[in-house]
Amino acid sequence: MDIRSTETEDWMLLRQVRLAALWDAPTAFGVSYQTAADYTDEQWKVRASSTGTAFWLAFEKDRPVGMIGAAVNSAQRFNMIGMWVEPAARGSGVAIQLVETVKVRATSEGFDRVFLDVSPDNARASNLYLKQGFAFMDEWEPLESHPHITVQTMLWIRS
Repeated sequence: MDIRSTETEDWMLLRQVRLAALWDAPTAFGVSYQTAADYTDEQWKVRASSTGTAFWLAFEKDRPVGMIGAAVNSAQRFNMIGMWVEPAARGSGVAIQLVETVKVRATSEGFDRVFLDVSPDNARASNLYLKQGFAFMDEWEPLESHPHITVQTMLWIRS
């Protein structure tokens, strides 16, 4: 398994994986499939360049099978976003490696905490994050892409 950060030239791979994620799990992300599908090539190039939000792709041989992103928000929280692994690769350890990649980036940038939002109804994701040392906080908000879904914040603190 190879996990690497995206660069501008990876924009088509990032687009492919992100759209696959949104198609597979439309209510798990803060953006809708249609919104992402409507991004221009230039918008995808900016996303892949890691300007602002950083993205990583997980590769099995030369094929991307997962992704994760991270960004610091206006409250100076290091946030993990957009985590997804294709169904055929789930349970293989890819997700654990992706989460670990974000933890390493956070600590290398001087952050001792990583935040994420997840629907408590998404048991598979919630359990993964709990096993990776995240804990639920008493913070809730509507999911931007699907406001009828409420997500809960989880927090990992470096020990």
